Amino acid sequence: MSERQPFTPDESRGTAPGRGRLMGRRILVVGGGQMDIGEPDTPIGNGRAISVLFAREGAGVAVADRDEASAAATVSLIEKENGQAFAIRADVTRDADIARMVDEALAGLGGLDGLVLNVGIGAGGPWLEGTTRESWDKVFAINLTSHMLTVKAALPKLSEDASIVFISSIAGLTAGSRLPAYDASKSALFGLCRHVAFEGARRGIRANVVAPGLMDTSIGRLATRGRPNRATTNIPLGRQGTGWETAYAALFLISNESAYITAQTLAVDGGLSGI
Repeated sequence: MSERQPFTPDESRGTAPGRGRLMGRRILVVGGGQMDIGEPDTPIGNGRAISVLFAREGAGVAVADRDEASAAATVSLIEKENGQAFAIRADVTRDADIARMVDEALAGLGGLDGLVLNVGIGAGGPWLEGTTRESWDKVFAINLTSHMLTVKAALPKLSEDASIVFISSIAGLTAGSRLPAYDASKSALFGLCRHVAFEGARRGIRANVVAPGLMDTSIGRLATRGRPNRATTNIPLGRQGTGWETAYAALFLISNESAYITAQTLAVDGGLSGI
């Protein structure tokens, strides 16, 4: 008997049609571009897949990224599917850029019903021995502080019953990346999310976290270059995930399908953190 092949439905490949799940919604995706790692035909990343999928499902999308050309490339993919989107250049390590980004998204979309924060880096050498104060502070500035400042700017301007999704990592649930600042900052997002959910609840605004596992994306492949054994990790479902699978989890949490879910974390990792 041949070994069973891992299940990869149309949703996992990004070929499923839209179903109108976000019709009329207005959403800002922070980190909606994609890193160029010098490989041809790199699989789609989480932020780009989220942006394209949300537009496919009927949302108007503001695609923000520090790389304006990359954000524009995401918008081009959306427009090819007759979706509505526009690009915003913003570096979330700059307070002024964050304020402008939120205002441009609000003006361009005519309101904001949702916010996705998909920004993060790993920096420094492995283990505590390779971690410097400089690399620690850099990682926390991008992986945590920028999220707090973006939500602080956006929360008063979000519509009633809006939804916020933080993209974290299973590195925040279980040790393994060997980068202490990365693990700690991704874990800290859970605490930030719970506070945002608590503060937003009075206006019906929800906040949740998606925690991807080992994903076959441009950033995932870059991580594998630095740690080759990442590619041979024993994943219960037998394969790495795709950016589209992160996107569908975010879609559920940004949509009204999850109207009674807030302050929660959804791991998208093929069972890696739970089995």
